[in-house]
Amino acid sequence: MSSGLGSLTQTSDPNWGFAGVNLLAYNSSKSAVNAITVQFANELRDTPIKVNAADPGYVATDLNQHRGHRTVQQGATAPVRLATLPADGPTGSYFDENGVVPW
Repeated sequence: MSSGLGSLTQTSDPNWGFAGVNLLAYNSSKSAVNAITVQFANELRDTPIKVNAADPGYVATDLNQHRGHRTVQQGATAPVRLATLPADGPTGSYFDENGVVPW
C-alpha cells in the first residue's frame, strides 16, 4: 500500500491538492514503498507474480483520526483490482482507482 503522498511528482507540484501535507516520515516511507515496488517487479518480471503499488486515497482510519473523506470500501477499490489482475496484467506500476499515478 502506497499513498499519493509517496509520489515525488505529485508532492513536488505546488498545485496538487495535498502538496502542503508534509509528513516527513510518512511521505518518505511511501516513496520507499514505491521504490521497492519497482525493484520487486523487476526481479519477478519473468514470473506470474505481479507487483504494483496502490494508492487508496485519503481514507478515514485510526491513523488520521477518521478525518479522511473516503470510506474503507472506497479505498479498497484499487488494491482489490490489483490483487485480482489477470495473468497479462501490469506489473511495476503505481495505481489509484482512476489509473496510473505518477512516480
